Amino acid sequence: MGAEKRWLFTLFAAALFSVLLLLLLTSVSSFSSPKPFPSIVQHGAHYPPAFAYYISGGRGDGDRILRLLLSVYHPRNRYLLHLAVEASDEERRRLAASVRAVPAIRAFGNVDLVGKPDRLTYMGSSNIASTLHAAAIMLRMDGGWNWFITLSAMDYPLLTQDDLSHVFSSVSREANFIDYTSDLGWKEAQRFQPIVVDPALYLARRSQIFHATEKRKTPDAFKVFTGSPWMILSRSFLEFCILGWDNLPRILLMYFTNVVLSQEGYFHSVVCNSPEFMNTTVNSDLRYMIWDNPPKMEPLFLNSSDFDQIVQSGAAFARQFHKDDPVLNMVDAKILKRGRYQAVPGAWCSGRRGWMMDPCSQWGDVNVLKPGPQAKKFEESITNLLDDWNSHTNQCK
Repeated sequence: MGAEKRWLFTLFAAALFSVLLLLLLTSVSSFSSPKPFPSIVQHGAHYPPAFAYYISGGRGDGDRILRLLLSVYHPRNRYLLHLAVEASDEERRRLAASVRAVPAIRAFGNVDLVGKPDRLTYMGSSNIASTLHAAAIMLRMDGGWNWFITLSAMDYPLLTQDDLSHVFSSVSREANFIDYTSDLGWKEAQRFQPIVVDPALYLARRSQIFHATEKRKTPDAFKVFTGSPWMILSRSFLEFCILGWDNLPRILLMYFTNVVLSQEGYFHSVVCNSPEFMNTTVNSDLRYMIWDNPPKMEPLFLNSSDFDQIVQSGAAFARQFHKDDPVLNMVDAKILKRGRYQAVPGAWCSGRRGWMMDPCSQWGDVNVLKPGPQAKKFEESITNLLDDWNSHTNQCK
């Protein structure tokens, strides 16, 4: 009888363990499995605005681009990723596979990777060509987004997409956030009068810009503006630049093809020389950066000691960061509430948060927003900028 009881106990225990395991797997599956059909994304004046993100990086930046993508991901937006031609095909394949592995991205199909990358030269006009190429692709692929945002692999957001969309809901969808000035200063002699050639426009091998022996006068047929290469541009302005019912964008493109760091002047000069768009400019790129004094070519790298200033900045994005710097983990944990290898949770995420569980692997209505604490500080910054804009005291001067 003792042996029979032990056998029955063993059988009962095994059956109980199997039932508990089945219940556990069912429970995990119900919390982590993606919704089979995506929610319907609604666009228009009565819905929150949407953004088209162009995220670019060079060789070795695949992991950084993926992290940045997840930190700004929302089903309502559109994304185009660009790994420069120097990146290997294997790195490009790994990035594409990592993107496809995210349940929401796979379901909504709103992320693309440039398959034939552009050749880029530092300080050359090939950077303008690449940005215009990205904007043209996104205009054709998606008719719903309202603003085009350029980011590099060294950038990172300082607020959630729910925060960004919530604040931008009260902004005119014609507004262009672009840092600019007509005071050229030393740049007139060192940037705009020299004639340079970007070999990436016609050579297959990597090279640097080279200077012509002659210089040219500063233009007087149009006014030259300069500023930050990072911007948030309206859909209507980009349609003007690319579809161009006026010849101004093409004329300026021909001129800026031979300008040093032309991405710091092309869009600025087009918008401020166009009667239709010159009153749409908000003079800010909405980035937080720290510069040397006097400033060098690039801002300083941010780290953990800068975190308090980053939080208080009221900016939408910050740059630049070293790869996987600890301050990025602080932004993830304290601002974005983002888990490792997960998208930033928003009102659209309906899954349970927990160990090894991604709350954004299930979703509800993607047209609903839930702004967080950082939205208030960002809203204060936008309100101040829009006050200047509405007074017309700081536009294209």
